[in-house]
Amino acid sequence: MNYDLVIFDWDGTVMDSTGRIVSCMHLAADDLALPSLPDQTVRDIIGLGLPEAIATLYPVLGAADIDRMRDRYAFHFIEAESTPSALYPGAETVLCRLLELDMKLAVATGKSRKGLQRVWSNTGLDRYFHASRCADESRSKPEPHMVLELLDEMAIPASRAIVVGDTTFDLEMARNAGVDRVAVSYGAHPVDRLLPCEPLAVIDKLNDLLPLLGVDELIMESQ
Repeated sequence: MNYDLVIFDWDGTVMDSTGRIVSCMHLAADDLALPSLPDQTVRDIIGLGLPEAIATLYPVLGAADIDRMRDRYAFHFIEAESTPSALYPGAETVLCRLLELDMKLAVATGKSRKGLQRVWSNTGLDRYFHASRCADESRSKPEPHMVLELLDEMAIPASRAIVVGDTTFDLEMARNAGVDRVAVSYGAHPVDRLLPCEPLAVIDKLNDLLPLLGVDELIMESQ
């Protein structure tokens, strides 16, 4: 598989933050005296932009209450981020390896720009990425716009890019953009939901992405 650009989802793919998202969404719902929802119901909306996620969870809410819940969610999430979420095992190794081979790396995330920048400021992980798109500056997944905008910005054709994500929203975004996709099994959505999106592979740890991209062979050739 020959690609020039790898586009990563963030929460549930690179960073182990799905539990924190679920917890903060519950706290925001409590603040608005909304009914409690099962954890998996909340996990199911991870990947959407925050307004779209709230509207999906609580369709009875009007625009003003969606804004209120978004503010409460942001408050709780920022408080929780005083202790940064961990990366999934091997994530930084994978990013380093791909950069060593001059691959372009990007992020397409349901986070807001402020949210992603806050994480990157706390962790320094922005040094690995050439470009990024957030839900508040493009169309929310599963619309293809984030991927299409990244391809245009980096002048890379769809056939030379691949998306890595943990939700149907990530994979459908890629498919809608005409881009190949790899699913991870350890994130927000179970594998049986990911398979109908026709990923090239489902991997159980991020390190398994490297042989799919032919990295091992390239490293051996360069030695």
